[in-house]
Amino acid sequence: MSNVVIKDVQAFITSPRGINLVVVKVQTNVDGLCGYGCATFTWRCLTVVSAVQDYLKPLLIGKSVDNIEDLWQLMMSSSYWRNGPVLNNAISGVDEALWDIKGKMAGMPVYDLLGGKCRTGIAVYRHAAGSTIDEVEKNVQEYLDEGYHYIRCQYGNYGGNDNSGGLQSIKAPDGSPDGAYFDPEQYIRNTTAMFRQVRKDFGDEIEFLHDVHERLDLADAIRMAKQMEEFHLFFLEDLLSPEQITFFKVIREQTCVPIAMGELYVSPLEWLPVVKERWIDYFRAHISDIGGITPARKAVAVCEAFGVRTALHGPGDTSPIGMAAEFAIDISVPNFGIQEFSGFTDEEREVFPGCPEVRNGYVYINDKPGLGVGFDEKAAEKYPFNPNQDAGWTYSRLPDGTMVRP
Repeated sequence: MSNVVIKDVQAFITSPRGINLVVVKVQTNVDGLCGYGCATFTWRCLTVVSAVQDYLKPLLIGKSVDNIEDLWQLMMSSSYWRNGPVLNNAISGVDEALWDIKGKMAGMPVYDLLGGKCRTGIAVYRHAAGSTIDEVEKNVQEYLDEGYHYIRCQYGNYGGNDNSGGLQSIKAPDGSPDGAYFDPEQYIRNTTAMFRQVRKDFGDEIEFLHDVHERLDLADAIRMAKQMEEFHLFFLEDLLSPEQITFFKVIREQTCVPIAMGELYVSPLEWLPVVKERWIDYFRAHISDIGGITPARKAVAVCEAFGVRTALHGPGDTSPIGMAAEFAIDISVPNFGIQEFSGFTDEEREVFPGCPEVRNGYVYINDKPGLGVGFDEKAAEKYPFNPNQDAGWTYSRLPDGTMVRP
């Protein structure tokens, strides 16, 4: 097929599970030929929509859909300032839609365009959280009963700030502002107690994971990692923030616990040093935050060269289209490690027809051309933009009220 050009670019916000998702549609001049991509930066979703419709759309109208790499470079370079989450997500929406179109034109799923399958199913992990250890264990058992083998355990919210008795024991100064208060000492103590109980009750056969969510300083991160060694975690995630990448060298020298890092990555300068120096074991990028499939496949290839495996970020604020893009990478690369997965609700399956199937802890993707997941615009209208989406967990504060970045 030749002379296929971009006729229109649209951005939609829908919230089938109460989380604002941004979907980009790239329409071509060929009747019925369009592609969809994920541009979800849920906490700044309206800004992403503006970036797509006010800036990228005029840039792209009339351009050939064939040259994905060139269009990606054009979108990235045209703003001069680059590598930020708003523009990267806007670019990702277009990029994934172009790969979707490419697959439909070729009559092939995107994973075949990326080299074909390295495995038949994709191992995923689920989240078992609770405000008590008993609640965590109850949720672990439910996932085991569903056939999952990899489970992330969280006692309380990130930093343990809603542990039973946790918040009440934090004595902030009078007049301190509201926020998601947490005590690093209490968090480490409670998390250690949780894993000691979980391992005792479930044995060593289950692969357990844990997410620190960038809430510790270097000394506490080292101490926690060393304490986690006895529990044989599959990995310990996001011990430090991307701004502190050189500290991962110190952690690597102090502990043998496998380290995962990267859901906040937006620039190659954040992940290249830790991958090159082998300071991490798992690359955790959220692919829309780094700009889509085009940069993600390159990053994963670099990781392969340095023995780092993938564990792509797949929270509830990734649309099923975004998950399909990650699954296409997961199934086609030799250095796949694990995939985060928050499941699909019935409402999401209604809005996004073609969601992959999950059986016994593995995701099985379909063989439809493109990304294999569609977007029902009419159904999406039933779940409009949610102005009250809760971002309270991001308002992290230490016991004395100091604001810290999650």
